[in-house]
Amino acid sequence: MLGARLAIVLAAATLCAACGPVQSTSFLMDAETMLEAARTAQAEKLAPYEWTAANLYLHKSKEEVGYADFEQAVDYAKKAVDFATRARDGAVRTVRRTEAPAPVNTPTARPE
Repeated sequence: MLGARLAIVLAAATLCAACGPVQSTSFLMDAETMLEAARTAQAEKLAPYEWTAANLYLHKSKEEVGYADFEQAVDYAKKAVDFATRARDGAVRTVRRTEAPAPVNTPTARPE
């Protein structure tokens, strides 16, 4: 009975120890994917503040993974995703505004 409990505790400890690295890797991949989407939308030029913030948070997240501080790494990766999403959305809005067709003037009926 004691052996079974010990096995369960060890299994749980092993699974919990792997949560940080797995979770931080997942969020880092999300951040990199979103940054690539922002790059495609030309966020470097059209949303430079958000673009820069996303890149800096991603860099800091990777740094924290290097120190095995996975909780901080996840927090920074989440912020990187948030800013990359804002950068992409802002860039897309800017492009849509500049490409919006001019309103067409239609003749109105004149009273006779």
